[in-house]
Amino acid sequence: MSSSLSRIPDATSLPELTLRGMILGALITVVFTASNVYLGLKVGLTFSSSIPAAVISMAVLRALRGGNILENNMVQTQASAAGTLSSIIFVMPGLLMIGHWHGFPFWQTLGICAAGGMLGVVFTIPLRRAMVVDSDLPYPEGVAAAEILRIGSAPLEGVDVEAQRQPADRTGVTWGAGAQNRASDVSEPAGQSASGSSTSASGHAEAGAREIALGGIVAALFSFATAGLKIFGESITAWVPAGAAVFRLTTGFSLALIGAGYLIGIVSGLAILLGMVLTWGVAVPVLTSTTIHPAGQALSEFATGLWAHNVRFIGAGTIGIAAIWTLITLVKPMIEGVKTSFSVLGSARQHRDGRLVVGRTEQDLAPRWIILITLVLVVVWLVTFGAFLSDAPLTFGLIASLVLCGVVFAVVFGFLVAAACGYMAGLVGSSTSPISGIGIVAVILVSLLILGVSQVSGLLASNEGRQLAIALALFTTSAVIAVATISNDNLQDLKTGWLVGATPWRQQVALLIGCVVGAAVIPPVLNLLYNAYGFAGALPHAGMDPAQALSAPQATLMTAIATGIFTHQLDWSMLCIGLVLGAVLIAIDAWLARRGGVARLPVIAVGIGIYLPPTIGSVLVIGSVLSWAIEWVLKRRAKARNVDYAAFADHANRRGVLLASGLIVGESLVGVVMAGVVGFTGKDAPLAIVGSGFAATSEWLALVAFVMVCLMIARRVLAAAR
Repeated sequence: MSSSLSRIPDATSLPELTLRGMILGALITVVFTASNVYLGLKVGLTFSSSIPAAVISMAVLRALRGGNILENNMVQTQASAAGTLSSIIFVMPGLLMIGHWHGFPFWQTLGICAAGGMLGVVFTIPLRRAMVVDSDLPYPEGVAAAEILRIGSAPLEGVDVEAQRQPADRTGVTWGAGAQNRASDVSEPAGQSASGSSTSASGHAEAGAREIALGGIVAALFSFATAGLKIFGESITAWVPAGAAVFRLTTGFSLALIGAGYLIGIVSGLAILLGMVLTWGVAVPVLTSTTIHPAGQALSEFATGLWAHNVRFIGAGTIGIAAIWTLITLVKPMIEGVKTSFSVLGSARQHRDGRLVVGRTEQDLAPRWIILITLVLVVVWLVTFGAFLSDAPLTFGLIASLVLCGVVFAVVFGFLVAAACGYMAGLVGSSTSPISGIGIVAVILVSLLILGVSQVSGLLASNEGRQLAIALALFTTSAVIAVATISNDNLQDLKTGWLVGATPWRQQVALLIGCVVGAAVIPPVLNLLYNAYGFAGALPHAGMDPAQALSAPQATLMTAIATGIFTHQLDWSMLCIGLVLGAVLIAIDAWLARRGGVARLPVIAVGIGIYLPPTIGSVLVIGSVLSWAIEWVLKRRAKARNVDYAAFADHANRRGVLLASGLIVGESLVGVVMAGVVGFTGKDAPLAIVGSGFAATSEWLALVAFVMVCLMIARRVLAAAR
């Protein structure tokens, strides 16, 4: 069903980009950026902060008095941009894994993140009209955030919002069960008029903040019992031998992953499950039965090693071909979209006193500012890349050539990626846009480019030169990821702004500010987590427990790809298997799309299920099944009462989204705090109250508590249906 939103008209001018809003946005940015950095390093996932940021903003500004829907929108815009920028951790830890860095230099990390994120903003500004205003793209998360803002904001005195009511979705899209990520459920109409009372709006904001707080507290306590007190285990695993083959049955106990799985929905969850079945039910058993088992090596270690060094690259190939296919399918609409955008940029006019005046809700940053900002940011990148290579024992000409190759590639490929990610975000939402896949494509292309330049110059003749080339490839890919993630988020925010009547140029300034604030937060948080836990293959201190290291799965994978290309040791056979598998899955998904209905097969999600550790993927699947089970019960209850499902389940769906967001934030913040405790004490488990002999018991305790929390979530969400 389509939703209707109240839109502030052009003639109404309200405070939007305020000082208190920017300060509040910066504070929320710190929280969500730290949370996303930790979550991304631990499990390879980040979460969209738009909806929780909007809810927190409404609650705070309501308490301060004088807030309005447009000011709230600016706060969530700023916070969401910064939280999204944390996806830089998908690549950058690789610089420590290869030994090129021994920490995260503040200014270089700031430069690559801030300039990349801001370029992601300016690259998508020309796309706003074609892809947001004139497009039929549904933008599920953007519509959802707009609905949250509308319901939580009081009507404005003297403004006839009913007269300004406009359709939120030009296509009148009906969200199929599981067809979109779970966050899109909150885009359904709330069943109440925008002219509801200020008290009701305040109540919605406060209730939403309570749900986020509740989820955060529950997850924080569970995480503290796991990572701090050690009375809960992190996972439980059973290895099942069948002749020479071995199968693995496992699940983790992360409430943050339950929240993430709840948000991605059942379609993506089942695709991840398919990837896990192909990995641990087919590929690993086949390899364990056909590969010589080294004497004395534990069965679990043998199977895990085959997955990490062989099977995982099948996932990389699957994700890579899915990303390439996405780019191919977007070439024509992107070209048309860019042409249309530039032709109409600033052309939406209203006649007033014989003069042409740009309407408030059509005011993008002027083209001259876009060009100037782009040039300044390219210069920042040139300086940052130069600083990155400044200590290399190379000639000035070779350094200049490498810097130019890296920057030109990042800018050109980044622009293409910005268009593709923006389109995908509008089509299926930011959560399912192929950021990891694009990173894999980028690291392969830039590695081949630098490989060609380096062979001509003789850079690869030494181990030091080879390591420098690998490091530059990872650094350049980090720049591309920064552009891609922000462009992925930017158009969702601009869709929200269009629906509520925000001024685009002010929103774009908020996005630029969010990028700078987020970029300033990322380096210290990365250093804190690195020194406390270390990364897979990169431990900062002697005697650290490798089992406690953050897995940083994407960074590990991209580092392995870049290293394999430069050392000519990349397992292309596994990558090719992944490419073929991805092509088959793409064909199946296309067939399902032609059939219609909600059944789809997201190829990227299948690839994720292959290369993520099973203790992570399994919990994502559980979270998605939990969301589906709740939705199934709600539909049965609505049918039994003979009422409209959307109106009946709206409050429950919204509560589920906010609870899930709270679970992610709560666990992630405890992880950051525990990193500080570990770093301060210098001990791996300074707060543990049990020893290693308690491990088996802790796993079963965690399982019981985990099931109880899932049941509590289901009961609380179902209780909200009305």
